[in-house]
Amino acid sequence: MEKHKFKKILVVRTDRIGDVILTLPLVNALKRNFPSAKVTMLVSHYTAELMEGVAETILYTQENGRCKPFMETLKHLRRENFDLAIVAYPRFRLALLLWLAGIPYRVGTGYRWYSLLFNKRVYEHRRTVEKHEAEYNISLLSVLGCTDLKNLEAHININEKDREVAKKVWKELGFADNARLIILHPGSGGSARNWKPERFSELAKELAKRGFSVAVTGTQNEKNIVDAVTKGTGENVKPFISNISLKEFAAFIESAKLFVSNSTGPLHIAAVVGTPVIGFYPPVLVMSPKRWGPLTDKKAIFVPDPMKCPICKNGKCRGSECMDQIGVKEVVETAIKLIDK
Repeated sequence: MEKHKFKKILVVRTDRIGDVILTLPLVNALKRNFPSAKVTMLVSHYTAELMEGVAETILYTQENGRCKPFMETLKHLRRENFDLAIVAYPRFRLALLLWLAGIPYRVGTGYRWYSLLFNKRVYEHRRTVEKHEAEYNISLLSVLGCTDLKNLEAHININEKDREVAKKVWKELGFADNARLIILHPGSGGSARNWKPERFSELAKELAKRGFSVAVTGTQNEKNIVDAVTKGTGENVKPFISNISLKEFAAFIESAKLFVSNSTGPLHIAAVVGTPVIGFYPPVLVMSPKRWGPLTDKKAIFVPDPMKCPICKNGKCRGSECMDQIGVKEVVETAIKLIDK
């Protein structure tokens, strides 16, 4: 297959923030291997702005999160006249859309019942966690004869307008311009097992004692968690329920010395904007940092020992009790080391 055949390429990733960010190395690999091609992403409404300046986007969902009407999306895809589609998030509805749109080359997994709708198939089971999610995404290009597939570089474009909004957030929260800000993000949107809010609260207190300013962030749906973490923590710990855009929130994360969270989308945002991160991951293979770890060298990852879990005893995971093994003191020490590097 000759690379110059591809003029318009579609990358399909319609799920969540972290998933989209871990697909960025695939987008970059496409640009390296097919430099004259135009790359577009089919994404959900709420992740689209992360692609500004990286790739053009087509919205798969409406603002309320529901899929756009099937025929509306199909007509859009047909108008675009793509000659290659890479499906990093395979679903029957998506595969059918690409097939009906008449896209000549459709790359996707070979292990789904609807894989016959793809005519270039990659036979890898992601649930076996042989490698990182970003590597699984890039390996989809192997069936196209691509060879430059090792670079996992990813970035999002934050502009000065985004940074101005971040500065306003600092002022609204009452942080001094020279504050050493650490962001704690205790929610995960249900994507993983969580370190308890009580532990985040203890961590916030300990960091504040050491002179750090602490912002505890979350969405409106996570307000109860944020309130529980910040209650009784003192004036140097501030709650921030995000009412800004994703890119503006990314700029706020960029301004911090450290970002601490469970395995969740904002952790991946922090990684690609260059902020050091601490991540808490459960001892569950499909949720492990081997597959879902942040794309940065400036990180510390905590994973409890499943053998020490009082409930699961290294068997099938049945809760978050194992996450209690991660101690506040150890996290504080690690945080200081990361910041001092």
